[in-house]
Amino acid sequence: MQTKKIDASKAADINTPVKQDVKLPAPYETKSVSNYSKVIGWPAGKTPVAPAGFTVNLFADTLRNPRNIYVAPNGDIFVSEANTEMKGIKKIGAKIIGAAASQNLGKSANRVTLLRDTNGDGIPDLRETFLSNLNQPYGMLILGNSFYVANTDGLWKYDYKAGQTKITTPGKMILSLPAGGYNNHWTRNLRANAAGTKIYVSVGSGTNIAEHGMEVEKRRADVLEINPDGSGERVYASGLRNPAGIDFQPGTGVLYAVVNERDKLGDDLVPDYLTSVKQGGFYGWPWAYFGQHEDPRLEVKRPDMVKKTITPDLSLGPHTASLGLVFYTGKKFPAKYNNGAFIGQHGSWNRSELSGYKVGFVPFINNKPAPQMEDFLTGFVANLEKREVYGRPVGVAVAKDGSLLVADDTSNRIWRVSAK
Repeated sequence: MQTKKIDASKAADINTPVKQDVKLPAPYETKSVSNYSKVIGWPAGKTPVAPAGFTVNLFADTLRNPRNIYVAPNGDIFVSEANTEMKGIKKIGAKIIGAAASQNLGKSANRVTLLRDTNGDGIPDLRETFLSNLNQPYGMLILGNSFYVANTDGLWKYDYKAGQTKITTPGKMILSLPAGGYNNHWTRNLRANAAGTKIYVSVGSGTNIAEHGMEVEKRRADVLEINPDGSGERVYASGLRNPAGIDFQPGTGVLYAVVNERDKLGDDLVPDYLTSVKQGGFYGWPWAYFGQHEDPRLEVKRPDMVKKTITPDLSLGPHTASLGLVFYTGKKFPAKYNNGAFIGQHGSWNRSELSGYKVGFVPFINNKPAPQMEDFLTGFVANLEKREVYGRPVGVAVAKDGSLLVADDTSNRIWRVSAK
């Protein structure tokens, strides 16, 4: 019996993820611009566009800047409503914050809203203000009989029972966090490990490239690890400029982050990225970007930090404001989506042509990201030449029924994507 000879190189191509080839331009190859989009809102009956085989429907509207979505174990859906405010060091970036008018931003709602779909028709029939009088809330988490909310200046813990529609007892701040920050770096996200023994808190940088010194960057551009009572804090990983989206990969338990990278080096620098987050790992900010590429703007040089910088796994394109991340753990989408990552791209302001403004999907092969993100939910850009957009996607979450929920903060809506 003759045995067929296998080409080892081709076998490796089949079984091993292909590494992404990223070619970066030189700094300042193009001029840095301020190019804000204009949010015009969605016309009646119009929705974003998903691939064939999927349906998009409006899940909730008339919210106030819904940024992040958290799905409880019992299927309840919590939405944090907040937006940029000029406080402290943020006043230095007034030009950036001044674009708020074009994004339909009013006073921050500073609340968490509960949505519940009791009859499974894809539209919530219960809507309640779950928590109010917060300070720019973003990350949410349930562990046992506790509900956690990450305000911009601290992590709060409340008594909670599954199914309750409102927090009625006072909470306690269990961890103080550095507040303020460049552009939208006020967000603090939360995830817990599978055992529920550790909580991970993502904290973005206070500035673009530490232009006000490293003193204001203490405990920033990091993922912090703590115990559920707030004790035992340590820096789990650092040099992550704005790791707004964090999530654990199903099966492996590896922590991943989407990172919103630095501005003002030109149209195509620096790419936002998706990366696994290694314990003790350093990812470059502020001294290096996308691996060991030294940022030319820093007066204090740190070649030692440049040398230790870890190259991220996957480029997501420059200035896309990649902020939302969730692994697909539902059972309703086609098999290719199982355990892959959905990424909400809020959209650019520092690029001559708009980029982002969509939800992308990254398949995983052998537990590693494929070499390219593919479009999943598009149609947010109304007119590229006029810089008009209908909305801006950000937070993403998987509902208990297997659908994907997308927070569209500037249009004050949540979209639901389901498989037909």
